[in-house]
Amino acid sequence: KRCAPGDKIILSGRIADHGIAIMSAREGLEFETAIVSDTAPLNELLECIEKFGDKIHVMRDPTRGGITSSLNEIAEIAKIGILIEESKIPILEEVKGACEILGLDPLYIANEGKMIAVVSNEIAEDVLSEWRKKEVGKEAEIIGEVTTENPGTLVLKTTIGSKRIVDMISGEQLPRIC
Repeated sequence: KRCAPGDKIILSGRIADHGIAIMSAREGLEFETAIVSDTAPLNELLECIEKFGDKIHVMRDPTRGGITSSLNEIAEIAKIGILIEESKIPILEEVKGACEILGLDPLYIANEGKMIAVVSNEIAEDVLSEWRKKEVGKEAEIIGEVTTENPGTLVLKTTIGSKRIVDMISGEQLPRIC
């Protein structure tokens, strides 16, 4: 509930690698390029930003349900709107292609070794810079912000400039792994 309008949403790296790697291994799917899990410890990311203290408002790992489930939960609990930009979300072309073939939305695919942070606007670039110094955060991006519009809702600005509401996942794209 510490989120405030103007806060920035930072993602520590590429999405959906883990879920697609697990799914392809389980189903015996083969792609031209090997897609590997993004499993990684996050302690380095936490350690390098602890100095920002209470200006870090929320941190989540976007595991089951992907980044959309985590962001929807934050928006709902905090009663704020969240706007993310599709063009800012890092994703491998191979993973994007696999999702298209399988009819899956990468925004809902499981991640391991990723973190979402909602931080005060005044420290967002500093957090991004700190994360990018670490191997596990080298592809970090500011993907959106907290707004006063559409409280409790996650909105995606698409690559063509339109906006769409991104709801919580219904059903399961990836069964529980552990």
